[in-house]
Amino acid sequence: MDITTGNDRKKQQMKNKALHCARMSVKWTSVFLLLQLSCYINFGNCGKVLVWPTEFSLWMTMRTILDELVQRGHEVTVLASSASILFDPNSQSTLKLEVYPTSLTKTEYKDFILQQVNRWLDLPEDTFWSYYSQVQEIMWTFSDIQRKFCKDVVSNKKLMEKLQESKFDVVLADAVIPGGELLAELLNIPFVYSLRFTPGYSIEKHSGGFLFPPSYAPVVMSELSDQMTFMERVTNMIYVLYFQFWFQIFNMKKWDQFYSEVLGRPTTLCETVGKADIWLIRTNWDFEFPQPYQPNFEFVGGLHCKPVKPLPKEMEEFVQSSGEDGIVVFSLGSLLQNVPEEKANIIASALAQIPQKVLWRYKGKTPSTLGTNTQLYDWIPQNDLLGHPKTKAFVTHGGINGIYEAIYHGVPMVGIPIFGDQPDNIAHMKAKGAAVEINFKTMTSEDLLRALRTVINDSFYKENAMRLSRIHHEQPVKPLDRAAFWIEFVMRHKGAKHLRPAVHNLTWFQHYSIDVIGFLLACVVTAIFLVTKCCLFSWSKFNKTRKIEKRE
Repeated sequence: MDITTGNDRKKQQMKNKALHCARMSVKWTSVFLLLQLSCYINFGNCGKVLVWPTEFSLWMTMRTILDELVQRGHEVTVLASSASILFDPNSQSTLKLEVYPTSLTKTEYKDFILQQVNRWLDLPEDTFWSYYSQVQEIMWTFSDIQRKFCKDVVSNKKLMEKLQESKFDVVLADAVIPGGELLAELLNIPFVYSLRFTPGYSIEKHSGGFLFPPSYAPVVMSELSDQMTFMERVTNMIYVLYFQFWFQIFNMKKWDQFYSEVLGRPTTLCETVGKADIWLIRTNWDFEFPQPYQPNFEFVGGLHCKPVKPLPKEMEEFVQSSGEDGIVVFSLGSLLQNVPEEKANIIASALAQIPQKVLWRYKGKTPSTLGTNTQLYDWIPQNDLLGHPKTKAFVTHGGINGIYEAIYHGVPMVGIPIFGDQPDNIAHMKAKGAAVEINFKTMTSEDLLRALRTVINDSFYKENAMRLSRIHHEQPVKPLDRAAFWIEFVMRHKGAKHLRPAVHNLTWFQHYSIDVIGFLLACVVTAIFLVTKCCLFSWSKFNKTRKIEKRE
């Protein structure tokens, strides 16, 4: 072998390697520069979002939207009270936290919320009127606390000056927690609502121009479907009239007075809420019954749903040990993890009689009737469990987040609604054939066992759950992308006033065309009166003429 030739080959190989490295360096430098340019362009298009937050499950959905906005390069600032349960100023987060002081402590505020929830749970359901009058009282008590938080913000001059100087582009809030719309008015910026619903659609109807045909659209909290009998339509109309004229989610007089004092002019909460540019409704047509909506109402149901992740090792081993029987996921939400001991034993007794393995989110004393097939957990990765191929059923309290995760993964449900929107949510799933309902207060082990066997063994429920799942997945734009798009749209265009219907500029009698109907009725009555007078006059003249002719 020629030594010179070998050295030349080595030199050529080294040159090739150097050239390759140089090319890769140029390539990655180009990629880096493109990323930098992209970030620069995005930063130029990004805005600043101010958030008036909620608590518990309402916050979970809102947080999903905020995380997406941060991913898109927006700066998100959450305005939280020092009593807020969900926020820790010392924790690492992509969200900026602006904490304002309030007289309540975290413990006092949490105890207050749990106290109101327990009051609702203990309400007797003997009569419609007494039940909803007490529900209204609970909501007014809660809104008094929210008004106090709102006062703590607007009366804090240093904080308000800081917010003014920050030049926010939009406010994101939930319509069930007043305050966000007042901040938007004071800062002179547009605002967007994220909302499930308010009782009886009271805020949506009075402030959002919500269209509601009671002949086929069941009022929320009525637990009716869109296929109503005559008597159910009568019931629906009674609900409509009650929520229209008697029930108020907030003590409007106090809020109207407060908003008028802060803004320095006569106004109302309803008028201020009505200035919302976009309403992001946290449901969709896989859940809702078809009915008309205004163009600034956008449906983003299931925006928090996502593909599954692997389960923790020990949990996966327990799931796999179920064999062909599969598993049941059981959760009554974050507010009711400690059920009464008697109820816990009823539940555990029923679960022990099914062949499936059960993962039960539960805190408290271990039930004496707990079967070997049931594991208790302080927390469960609910979405990942519902998406597991071995999951046969989901026992749920009917929170909208859990229901949408079940829809997303096509899992039939056993609903045990407790309070709030939960009975109505389960009623929707029953009407769509994807759930069986049990009354929490009167539930027996036999009831729960029968319901579980029904949704697991009857293919009707699984087929309907899968049908809803297919409908949910087949959308041109994902719900989370749709929510982010409309918030960005409002930021880019400084609002979305072109989507707000003119109904906001009408009085209630103009809205329902009562003035027009009155005018037309007056015209008809006047015409009838004039024609009648003319006929009587002509008849009188005719009679007089005949009498004269007879005399002659």
